[in-house]
Parts: sequence; structure tokens; C-alpha cells
Amino acid sequence: MRHICTKCLASYWVFDNRIEVESPGRLPGHVTTRNILKSQFSRNGVLVRLIHKFPSPPNKDVGEGLNTAFDEMKRSRLKPPIIKEMENAVVVEIRHDKLASPEESVMDYLANHSEITNRIARELTGINSENTMKNVFLRLAERNLIEPVPGRKGAASAWQKSLEGFWM
Repeated sequence: MRHICTKCLASYWVFDNRIEVESPGRLPGHVTTRNILKSQFSRNGVLVRLIHKFPSPPNKDVGEGLNTAFDEMKRSRLKPPIIKEMENAVVVEIRHDKLASPEESVMDYLANHSEITNRIARELTGINSENTMKNVFLRLAERNLIEPVPGRKGAASAWQKSLEGFWM
């Protein structure tokens, strides 16, 4: 079903697996779909003023709306929104697709790297807690998929693919 915001003229569609928001107009000259999260520019002043009327607005600065959406998607362990620039509009597609599990992310990383640290794994998975990430490693170790890198302790510790699990 299509909905239209009469204040900012953006329209959005709600589907079973996604929401699409279409905002009229093109991106300003220096902003592209690649740098949009790093650029600070408001395409829709009416929308910015409307949001700032909230008692506790979700955005504090101009151009922060998409950053907020991307951060929330990451926190919810969903794939990031897709931004497309059309001829006369910008479309943001917010899909309800889960990211890989933390275990899958670790194993995918180890498919191309010899080892992984807690810090790298937390960056990949969006997990903030060192202990929560350690528990992911321990679950993988229980399944003989990974093992600690010998001789690495404390902050320097790392994990590698298990040779035992590799041959199973």
C-alpha cells in the first residue's frame, strides 16, 4: 500500500519483506549514494523542520536521518538499507533481511584470513561485548570448527580454523 506524507511529499510503500521510501528530487551535486552517510546535507528542509518539532527528535543534525536508519538496522542485525538514485527521486529500500549469524560471520572471515581476534569479530558482527563475542568463539570451538591460536594470550589472543574440524 502506498502512503504519502503531505508535508514533505515523500511516499512510502509497505511490503511483507521491506519498506520503500521515495523522496522527490535528486541528490545534491556533491552527494552520491556512496558518500551519502558521510555527507551532511539536507535535501528536504520541510522534513528536517518537522522532525525537530518532536519532543525528543531522533535526529540532532542535518543529514543524520539515514545514519540513524543505518545504525538502527545494524543494531537490529538486519542488512543495511539500499539507496538508489532514480531520474527524479531517491529511493531508500529497508529490507527485513537478517545478517549472517555471528558464527557464520566468523567462519566467513576465516575462509579468507588465517585468524580472527575478538575486536575484529565484534566489528564484523556488531556485537559490543567482549564476553558475548567470546561465547560465540566458544560455541564454534565446541563444534571443533575453530581453536585458539597457540601462544596468544590476553588482548593478543586470536582464533583460527580447527585442523580437527577441517578433516571431519
